[in-house]
Amino acid sequence: MLPPNVSSADFNRAIAAWKQAVGADWVFTSDEDVALYRDAYSPWWDEPDERKASAAVAPYTVEQVQAVVRTANQYRIPLYAISTGRNLAYGGSAPVYSGSVVLDLKRMNRVLEVSERNAYALVEPGVSYFDLHEHITKQKLDVWVDPPDPGWGSVIGNALDGGGGWTAFPFRDHFGAHCGMEVVLANGEIVRTGMGALGNSKTWQHNRWGYGPWVDGLFRQGNMGVVTKMGFHLMPRPEAMQTATVQGAREEDIIPLLDTMNLLENQLAVNGSTSLFGGMRIPGMPGSGAAMWTLQLPIYGPEKVVRAQMEYCREKFAKVPGATFTEGELFRTPLDEATLNRVRKVSFGVPDLSTFGMLGRNPQNPAPPGGHIGFSPIIPRTGEAVLEYLRFYTSNLQAVSEGGTLRFVGPVFMTNWDRSLVAMIMFPIGRDKVMNAKMRAAFEKWVHLAAERGWAEYRAPAGFQDLCAKTYSYNNHALTRFRETIKDAVDPNGILSPGRYGVWPKHLRKGR
Repeated sequence: MLPPNVSSADFNRAIAAWKQAVGADWVFTSDEDVALYRDAYSPWWDEPDERKASAAVAPYTVEQVQAVVRTANQYRIPLYAISTGRNLAYGGSAPVYSGSVVLDLKRMNRVLEVSERNAYALVEPGVSYFDLHEHITKQKLDVWVDPPDPGWGSVIGNALDGGGGWTAFPFRDHFGAHCGMEVVLANGEIVRTGMGALGNSKTWQHNRWGYGPWVDGLFRQGNMGVVTKMGFHLMPRPEAMQTATVQGAREEDIIPLLDTMNLLENQLAVNGSTSLFGGMRIPGMPGSGAAMWTLQLPIYGPEKVVRAQMEYCREKFAKVPGATFTEGELFRTPLDEATLNRVRKVSFGVPDLSTFGMLGRNPQNPAPPGGHIGFSPIIPRTGEAVLEYLRFYTSNLQAVSEGGTLRFVGPVFMTNWDRSLVAMIMFPIGRDKVMNAKMRAAFEKWVHLAAERGWAEYRAPAGFQDLCAKTYSYNNHALTRFRETIKDAVDPNGILSPGRYGVWPKHLRKGR
C-alpha cells in the first residue's frame, strides 16, 4: 500500500531518507512488519474500510523525530504518531487515515527524571506505566503512579487520549495531572510548553500554565504536533486507604445517594476513584444485582484524616433513608506482598492487566469474541440523569439490538473523573464480518440517539471519530471549524495524523 496521492518514486525517496535518519532496521515496509500495526479490535477486520498503514518508522531521539517529520513534509506523506500502540478498543496502532505511515515512538522509552521531593516525573512516549512504576520501585521513591486499566500502555499516550486511573484526585485525571510538554511541530521545529519555554527553565514540572495563552490542550486528542516529552505530577504515597460501600434498595434512592457522593467528592472528603453499580444486572460487574444501587467511595491520606473523613461520610449517608454504609478494611501503605496480591492493584498505584478478565473467557462468557469497542457518552452527574439514561437504554435496546440478537455490555457507569459521569456501552468485536457490521450499525445508532438527548462521547474508536465529532454541532460546528483553522496554520501540508478526532487538513476535508 502506498500513502494516498504519493508516487512510488517519492515514497521510496522518503523511505531512503528515513533509513538514513533512524537506521534501516527501524523502518518497516514488509507486509509482515506492517501487519503488526493493524488494529486487533478493528470492527472492519479484513474489509475494504479497515484502517491500515503503508509503513512504519521508529525513531529513538527527538532529533530523529524532527528528521522524520521534515521528510514527510517534503513529500507530503501522512504520518500517524503512536506511543506504544496499545490503545485497544480505540484504534490500537492503526492510523485513522488509511495509508498513513505510523510514527512509532516506542523506542523513546526513557524515564528522564523523577522527583520524590516535588512529586513529579518527566518521561518519553514509549514509557509505559509498568516502566515508570519499575523505575520508582528500583529507586525506592515514595511516590505512586496512577495506572489505568491496563497498565501496559504509554503514560503519555493515555494522557493525550483522555484516559484516567484509579487512585486519588487530581492524579487520576491523566491529562489534568500533566505539567509541561515538548512537541515537534509539522515543520520539524521543537516547542516546549508552560515554564519549559524559558531557555534555562528550572520549573518546567512545577507550574503547568507558564506565560500567555495555554496551548497544551491543542495536543490532547489532537494532531497539531508530536509530543516527545511530557511531565506529570505524581501522588505522594498515602499513609492509608479505606473504601466505604454504600447501598440503596429502591430505584429512586440513586438521587440522594449520588447527590451525597457528589458533595463528598467536591469537598474532597472522598478523594479516590468512586464507582457506581446498579440499575441493571450486568454479569461480572461487582455489586450488580446484590442491591439496586452500590457506591464505592475510596479515601486516601494520613490514617487519622482517613478515619475522620470516613466518619464524616457515614454521617452524611445516614441522612439518606434506607441507605446502608459499610466500612471496608483500612490498608496502611506500603502493602506487603500478600496483601497486594489480594487487592485491586491499580487502586494502590501498581499497574496490572487484570482488566482483560472482564471481557475474556470466564464462566459468564465462555466464548469471548476477542475484542470490543466502547460508546462512552458523558451524562449529567445526577440521579435523575442516571434514571433517564437507563430508560433511554432499555427503550431503545430492542430496536438497536435487532430484537435482542445483539449482545452489548452495559451500561457501565464510570465516575473516575472529577464531576463527570460516563455511561459506557461496550460492543463485542471479532472476526465475523456480518456480526461486526451489525455492531458498527448499532454503535452509530447509539451515537445518534444519545446526541438527540444532548449526550456525546468524550473519546472514540478511530473509525468513529468523524461520526462523534459531528455531534458537537453547536453554531454550525463552530468548534470543528476553529480547530481546522488552527490545523491549516500549524500543519499546512496536513501530514500529522490527518483525521484524528475529526480534524482533517484542508485538502482532505471536502465531502467529510
